Amino acid sequence: MAFFVSVKSDVYLSMMLTCGAKLLDISSPHVMAVLNVTPDSFSDGGRYYPLGHADLSGVLARAERMVREGASIIDIGGESTRPGAKPVSLQEEMDRVLPVVEAIKQRLDIVISIDTSQAQVMIESILLGAGLINDIRALRLDGALSAVAQSQAAVSLMHMQGDPATMQHNPEYRHCVNDVMSFLNQRIKVCEAAGISSDRILVDPGIGFGKKDEHNLELINALSKFKEMGAGVLFGVSRKSMIGRLLGRDLAERLPGSLALALVALQRGAKILRVHDVAATADIVKIYQLTRV
Repeated sequence: MAFFVSVKSDVYLSMMLTCGAKLLDISSPHVMAVLNVTPDSFSDGGRYYPLGHADLSGVLARAERMVREGASIIDIGGESTRPGAKPVSLQEEMDRVLPVVEAIKQRLDIVISIDTSQAQVMIESILLGAGLINDIRALRLDGALSAVAQSQAAVSLMHMQGDPATMQHNPEYRHCVNDVMSFLNQRIKVCEAAGISSDRILVDPGIGFGKKDEHNLELINALSKFKEMGAGVLFGVSRKSMIGRLLGRDLAERLPGSLALALVALQRGAKILRVHDVAATADIVKIYQLTRV
């Protein structure tokens, strides 16, 4: 079930995240469904990009299923950010993403998120109806900050050391949790100074992005601290290689580990879970909600 209301409504619910024309109530947790339209993403690369372009009928069928299974947000990605991924051109990313945004907007009443760092992709996607920008670079590329500031879209600011091509080449921190929190606090201040209000900001510690397994575990153990920033916490660890290393599991065997970490994240205050396995995660969220004290 989607928990959002029109911005024009007089109804006020606590902890509202402004996502363009929608308000998302993040006093309760939400499932963000991953929908990659890439040939090379680590988990589902090529699934909806079989002939060098997006299979819109397949994408729409998958998006509709995600909503039925419990997604409140669909996160569309047109460029893989897996470790070692090579960048794609701006035009290719737009060619992959924009038709999907338009098709989903016409068909489904849901918050559309765009997984991008490119300002032009942000601008065009927002014009087509996207309400959330999920940026692994935290609006640091040219024009990205302005693109969001001049809209009413929300943004998820993620921490990443390095870039996808090199981020797992022996990352090091003086104090991982403090370093990540300091970076995110600084980006929040930059966003607010640019006119992006606090009700449009999420933070993401960036599990697996320029971190060793011990760094990831430190961040997960300290996840409740991120609530102190005054922004909702987005958490994404679904099917990641860390789970495979910790448990000795192949990609197809990582669902139990993903669900376990999703529950831990909920218990420590995460508000949005970015996942591939929507139905199973939605069940976790429902049980968590029913047993909270």
